[in-house]
Amino acid sequence: MAVVPLSEGRQIPIIADEYVEREFGTGALKITPGHDPNDYTIGKKLDLPIINIMNNDGTLNDRAGVYCGLDRFEARKQLWADLEKAGLAIKADPYTMRVPRSQRGGEVVEPLVSKQWFVTMKPLAEKALQAVQDGEICIIPNRFEKIYDHWLSNIKDWCVSRQLWWGHQIPVWYVEGTDEEEYVVARCEADAYSLACAKYGSDVKLTQESDVLDTWFSSGLWPFSTLGWPDTTADDFQLFYPTSVLETGHDILFFWVARMIMMGIEFTGKSPFSTVYLHGLVRDPQGRKMSKSLGNVVDPLDTIQEYGTDALRFTLVTGSGPGQDVNLSMERLNANKGFTNKLWNAGKFILQNLPPSTDEAAWKCLQDYQFDTEAALGGLPLTDRWVVSKLHALVDAVTTDYERLFFNEAARAIYAFFWDDFADWYIEASKTRLYNKEDSTSLAQTQAVLVYVFDAVLRLLHPLMPFVTEELWQGIPHEGPALIVSTWPQSGLSKDSTSVRHFEDLQALIRSIRNARAEYSVEPAKRISAIIVANPTFQSVIDEEKAVLVALSRLDPDNLRILSSSPGKAMQSVHLVVADGLEAYLPLTDMVDIGKEVERLNKQASKLQLDLDSSMKRLSSTKFVEKAPAAVVQGVRDQAKEAEDKLQIVKNRLSLLESMAVSSAQ
Repeated sequence: MAVVPLSEGRQIPIIADEYVEREFGTGALKITPGHDPNDYTIGKKLDLPIINIMNNDGTLNDRAGVYCGLDRFEARKQLWADLEKAGLAIKADPYTMRVPRSQRGGEVVEPLVSKQWFVTMKPLAEKALQAVQDGEICIIPNRFEKIYDHWLSNIKDWCVSRQLWWGHQIPVWYVEGTDEEEYVVARCEADAYSLACAKYGSDVKLTQESDVLDTWFSSGLWPFSTLGWPDTTADDFQLFYPTSVLETGHDILFFWVARMIMMGIEFTGKSPFSTVYLHGLVRDPQGRKMSKSLGNVVDPLDTIQEYGTDALRFTLVTGSGPGQDVNLSMERLNANKGFTNKLWNAGKFILQNLPPSTDEAAWKCLQDYQFDTEAALGGLPLTDRWVVSKLHALVDAVTTDYERLFFNEAARAIYAFFWDDFADWYIEASKTRLYNKEDSTSLAQTQAVLVYVFDAVLRLLHPLMPFVTEELWQGIPHEGPALIVSTWPQSGLSKDSTSVRHFEDLQALIRSIRNARAEYSVEPAKRISAIIVANPTFQSVIDEEKAVLVALSRLDPDNLRILSSSPGKAMQSVHLVVADGLEAYLPLTDMVDIGKEVERLNKQASKLQLDLDSSMKRLSSTKFVEKAPAAVVQGVRDQAKEAEDKLQIVKNRLSLLESMAVSSAQ
């Protein structure tokens, strides 16, 4: 036994336990089961007495002897002074400790052993485990099923008492005068008195437990308590319980999800939902968890103010898959703000090119167009067949992604179709018919396709970006009061794969011509000549969409020739091989001023030569190659190779232009 100093001779046992690290400090540790969670565990294991020396206000009680009534901090200072005065203090070493503090007030937290209410969890956990094992509940992504199983298989009884000023007050009433040893549990005070009077007499007095239930306990009741429970005949309960999909963060799989499942099965006999969809955590751009201490918390209200709600929602959805954390990048937010603007501008363009909204007959006519059959699709021009076929394929893919809860894949597919296909290609191509007011049939058909495709895109995108899509949908021809209650686009509609392939070939031709124009710095507004060599299939495609080719490539329609074989004197042209059976020749004299271009390329060649010589000089130094970091040396080698490749391209172009200049002079 050891005598506790300054305690009037109180003795405590000396024990041995593997919890104590012999090599740390003195190798001895004072165990205080009443004031430390770990010590409490040791005390229970070794049957040590649990002594509480502290009042709830932080002062010491009568068990502290001469220090009774002192504040905890003052008592510690006084105790050390008394130890030194009595000659019992050997030495003092500074030591940094991890002291728990209240998150809200910052006060030092003092653990105390006290009476609390617990829930026996094992019977509840067994049913919840079985629900997932039997497939009654599916967790997405399924890797979290192992975590769920581990937590519930090793579950401990749950302390649900909380000393807070808010929450569900624990429905326990103590019989006054019994020191909380006698109590009744009831739904309300009237029921409590009814039970207590029957057991303790009519003059019994009750006091309700002041503790409230743990927040997660109250939250666990949410799936059914919001629907009229305990009245299981309530309309809402009958209609909406159990629900289908629960969506929440993976970090509260145990704290909330498991408890909802356990309580739902216990109180209603049914699992509260069939699918649990777990999203990731929102982290900062460096992947760190947001916290006040790091100062990296992003206020969603500020973000919405700057970028818009739809852009924020879309960024979070596209940033990760199920269960994967998302780094909230301001660059991506800005890009998706641009996507929102692109969507808005597309709607504005379409609306400006439709009949006036007051012309109800014309708007009704646009809505009456049907593009859902093979016959209807076959009667459209190539560009329209292409975009409608791509749309129908998008609807199939996005519907499947939504059904599988792959929201990120659905969002990316919609983004790619809208931006890359609809906005950048179809809207631009549609101008060739929209601005041709003489062909009213073609004009109306193009307007109908624009409305049909844009309407479907808004429906697909609405769950992700509800505000801008609703506003745009209200502005175009539509049926029904609101987009949110409109029908989902139909899956499995006709697609013309041949038309898609042919238009993609046309796109490749246009891209090649655009790239050549950019490479030779042709002014954007300048129209150039072109010779297209194509097989009969490509010739029919080009004949059908000649206006689109001319408009999007900025070609001169009077100097556009379509041939079946290569032209003569093609040496003075840029030769583009687009596909097997599709080539283009762009006369250089029509694109550039040869003299100015030669001058520009000579300057570029001189600069590239200087860069190459500089890199080669460094690489020729043995000292640099041997002593510089390998990554630096490799970087210089890459720079040299890049400069050499670019220089060769410039020299080849110069050689071609100089030969053309000579031919022109002759």
